[in-house]
Amino acid sequence: MLQFLIRRLTGAVVIMFLIGAFTFFLFYTIPQDFAELSCGKNCSPENIAVIRENLGLDKPITTQFWDFMVGIVTGRDFPVGHCPAPCLGVSFSTGDFVWASIMDRFPLTLSLTVGGLVIFLVLGLASGLIAAWKRGTMVDKAVSGASMVLSSFQIYFLGPIVLGIFVYSTGWMENPKYVPFTDDPIGWAYGLLIPWAVMATIFTAQYTRMARSTMIEQLQEEHVRTARAKGMRQRYVFFRYAWRGSLAPIVTILGMDLSALLAGAVVTEFTFQLAGIGRLAVESSLTKDLPLTMGVMLFGAFFILILNIIVDLAYAYIDPRVRLA
Repeated sequence: MLQFLIRRLTGAVVIMFLIGAFTFFLFYTIPQDFAELSCGKNCSPENIAVIRENLGLDKPITTQFWDFMVGIVTGRDFPVGHCPAPCLGVSFSTGDFVWASIMDRFPLTLSLTVGGLVIFLVLGLASGLIAAWKRGTMVDKAVSGASMVLSSFQIYFLGPIVLGIFVYSTGWMENPKYVPFTDDPIGWAYGLLIPWAVMATIFTAQYTRMARSTMIEQLQEEHVRTARAKGMRQRYVFFRYAWRGSLAPIVTILGMDLSALLAGAVVTEFTFQLAGIGRLAVESSLTKDLPLTMGVMLFGAFFILILNIIVDLAYAYIDPRVRLA
């Protein structure tokens, strides 16, 4: 187990380095003076020269890249102040530290992810189990039919419809907004209720279909049939043997969905006008803000790599036949 963790974490560090290097040098192929971009319109050459020096843009590209990577571990000193580790540089467009900008947006993205995850995971797995338990009955057909229809919806289609009905037409609810949980837990939940509901509707349908299909497949396995032949109760066999085996593919997809949501649900945040990580990524790309874009990419890559490791570890717990070699 320890060797597996060391190997995977080492690989994650290498991948993060390669992602940072690729993004950094890719942006320098853009024919754009970043100092001029940061200075804005009607900026004198003297001011551009000062900004170029302050941002370290007067140094060779390799030196800039090395300073950036070292700053992630040790921090860096800028004319605007010391940037503590993990230092991802200073935004060209705002002049703020990149890590501070990301952390300012992350609570909203985290709240959006966690709330939606709890709802769609509980409802999706429960619906899938019920459909598998009642396979071939009207309950199964109703659940399967509803999940097939709802899974075809998209957030950018369903979101405006829900907003039009519950916000603009009836006025029953307000526009989605973010309130820190520590300030007002009720306002936090109320402000994100509509995005949670839309996300849950779409993801619940997907996880219902997945849970049903994997559960039915597990019920055909030899160890499940053996348990039935021994005279074990159907409910015990269902939850003790089949249910645990069906979790492996669900955990895989859950890890991918969770990492994507934590890295920034761009469509969700733009649909409901929420300023999270996803929206920050788009804004930084449009303004050609290299440090901010790299910071968001590395931030998202970190979650993807870490959650993949967690998924691999979960396999060993879920399925004893899996060995972490």
